[in-house]
Amino acid sequence: MKKITPLLFLFLTISSITFAQISDIEKNALLDLYNSTNGKNWNNTWNVSESAENWQGITISNNAVTEINLSMNNLEGVLPASIGDLKSLTHLNLGFNNIKGEIPVEICDSKNLESIQLFMNQITGELPSNIGNLANLKELVLFNNFLNGALPNSIYDLENLEILHISSNKISGTLSENIGNLTNIKVISFFDNFITGELPHQIGMLSKLQELSLSNNLFAGKLPIELNKLANLKTLLLNNNNFIGLLNPIIKN
Repeated sequence: MKKITPLLFLFLTISSITFAQISDIEKNALLDLYNSTNGKNWNNTWNVSESAENWQGITISNNAVTEINLSMNNLEGVLPASIGDLKSLTHLNLGFNNIKGEIPVEICDSKNLESIQLFMNQITGELPSNIGNLANLKELVLFNNFLNGALPNSIYDLENLEILHISSNKISGTLSENIGNLTNIKVISFFDNFITGELPHQIGMLSKLQELSLSNNLFAGKLPIELNKLANLKTLLLNNNNFIGLLNPIIKN
């Protein structure tokens, strides 16, 4: 068996370190986020001359960025389109910051995303129309922003979604009967928006639903009797709407 010389060992070590680094495309995407959100003034800023592995809030697995957690970090600015270049990203948490502008449609190119948390910012505009591309998404938490417009039709394609929390925005329009497609949903929180129309009876198909918060909207019409089928429901908030009718007590076996 051949011995490894010191020179060869040094070469292998350097090669290993080099191989552990993320691609230039992903590093540039992180730098775009840093530059577009005033990174120099973050509470915990990055030394951009160092390896991305040392940057606060970044998790790297298998040479790719898998998580970004920069909540409560004084990010101020807009989200760059290049965030969609982070193809292995599973968790994005930028809550409690001062992010403005719209959610870039390119974020839906990160198809491994399981959790998007952009709550307590100043985000405007409509939800990306292609959000349904995020087939693995389990959490969409966007409360306390300035989002407007109707929910995109593709949002009802997110069959793995468990938490949909968009309260305290300016969302309008009606809910589609396709809401019944969200068979894994546990939390629907829409309170304090401008959603109109009747509550689709297909909501009774959401057997895993534990929280339904619709207060402070413009809903109208009869309450669907199918709400009585939601045996796992623990929280039901319907006040300050224009609903008609009463619900029978939900009987649990």
